[in-house]
Amino acid sequence: MESQRLALRKLIEQEVYRTKEQERTIPNVVEVGWIFDFKRILLRAEALDGISELFWEKCQAEYPFQIGGIETAAIPLVTAFTLKLREKGRRANGFFIRKSRKKHGTLRMIEGAVTDEKIMLVDDTLNTGQSFIRQVEVIEGLGKKVDAVFAILRYRDESYYDYFHTKGIKLFSLFELNDFKDSIGVKNEIDKKKSPVPAPFVPSWIFRSKNPDYYQVVPKSAPVIDDTKVYFGSDNKSFWALNQSDGSVAWEYKTLFGSPKRRAFSSPILYEKMVYFGAGDGNVYALDTETGKRKWIFMEADWVRSSPCIAPDLGLIFVGLSFGFWEKRGGIVAIDAATGIKKWEYKMPKFIFSPPAYSKKNAVVVCSCNDFSVYGFNAKTGALLWNFKTGGKVKESFAFEERRGLVCFGSFDSYVYILKTKTGELVHKIKTNEAIRSTPLIHNDCVYIASMDKNLYCIDLGTGTVVWKFATRGRILASPEIVGDKIYIGSNDARLYELDAQTGKNTAFFQATERITNKIAYNKITDTLFLPTFANEIYCLKKKSPGG
Repeated sequence: MESQRLALRKLIEQEVYRTKEQERTIPNVVEVGWIFDFKRILLRAEALDGISELFWEKCQAEYPFQIGGIETAAIPLVTAFTLKLREKGRRANGFFIRKSRKKHGTLRMIEGAVTDEKIMLVDDTLNTGQSFIRQVEVIEGLGKKVDAVFAILRYRDESYYDYFHTKGIKLFSLFELNDFKDSIGVKNEIDKKKSPVPAPFVPSWIFRSKNPDYYQVVPKSAPVIDDTKVYFGSDNKSFWALNQSDGSVAWEYKTLFGSPKRRAFSSPILYEKMVYFGAGDGNVYALDTETGKRKWIFMEADWVRSSPCIAPDLGLIFVGLSFGFWEKRGGIVAIDAATGIKKWEYKMPKFIFSPPAYSKKNAVVVCSCNDFSVYGFNAKTGALLWNFKTGGKVKESFAFEERRGLVCFGSFDSYVYILKTKTGELVHKIKTNEAIRSTPLIHNDCVYIASMDKNLYCIDLGTGTVVWKFATRGRILASPEIVGDKIYIGSNDARLYELDAQTGKNTAFFQATERITNKIAYNKITDTLFLPTFANEIYCLKKKSPGG
């Protein structure tokens, strides 16, 4: 067995270990200077056989167990390990976890059955542990427990991994970096802090609406809250009001029509004890927040993907409409908030997905169209004030800095735009590396906006320069929210990140199971976060008490 260990160690030194001179195109190689790329050997029969033998020697005292892991490295490892156990006269169930839910066919998150046996998760490397943490949360979402994790190579001392120790999860590895410090000059990563723990948040309840649409990986209906309830729309055409105290249903309202691809994706707004939202049946609804009874319905569109916004001083609701006519594709409408009567309308050449936004100081409402244009209107009359052309669609909403008279938004052309609210004149244009489908947040003279390049950007409003950016492990479609001095942003990696607003430092996170494509809602009185996922789930998150 020692000969196999020595052979594998030599193979790692010669072929798995790669320097920036050898791999110039991999970002983290350029940054760190090296990488261990086990995928170079994980489809070789002799390498897998040797790793499997060493795995069995290391972990056989834990048997019986089943073996699973996250794609892609775990797929050959799980296959090889289950076959090796069969060769040893043992049986082991195998499964693998997708990095994100499949978008077609069966839509599964896990391939293969997870049984009631002990669970051993396997991967090629163990660094900060974030990949394994994601897997643990998925497994616990099934009501099961992970007993152990195994990696070929561990980067840090075992004392670092508090997350696993507190959950009673055993750690196994064939090598650690210190095993290679003399031969290739790497040594265990040093970090004074322990492994990232998804504290300080724990879910006090989780609500799951039935029949979520897993095909639509887009921003859906974000929750809004009043003092006692949470309101949001779901893919099964139900609009929900939940009691914040325990997640129970206060009332449910079923929208009228709409095809399976045009469901209640509009995010609601609250005003004067009414909740307003648009639906895939082409209607805009106003419901009583206490009873769920309909106050009025506006029925002129074919579908409403846009979310409404409110001008309280004018008593008007603004919302984008979409139509199925060749000569009439989209438009923005102003509706009397109390009666549902149309006050003005402006027709546009393409569909409207963008939620309008209202600047009270300038009496301007801003909306975009899929013709790559952003429009500024007189909020009272609907008169067009200006039209600004971008290089891509603008599908999300806008943020105003009223003191400076600025409006900010992101486009599918990958740019963040900052314009003058009154005139539409360009002030700043900031490049990201991918399309933007996130509504910006303005706080303390900074713009916080996410890009599908997986980064959240903090941009100085005055100079248009990037102050900091924070990288997640998935594309970001969600929008940021501010709570105190912390920014909260969700990602397609199913993680809610808490960041220091000034520095972008990650101070905590919560790991969900499904993608997060909308922003949180926050109740200041109860200090509670309401986290949505694209699977029509709402997590009620409470902060842990000190030492809890």
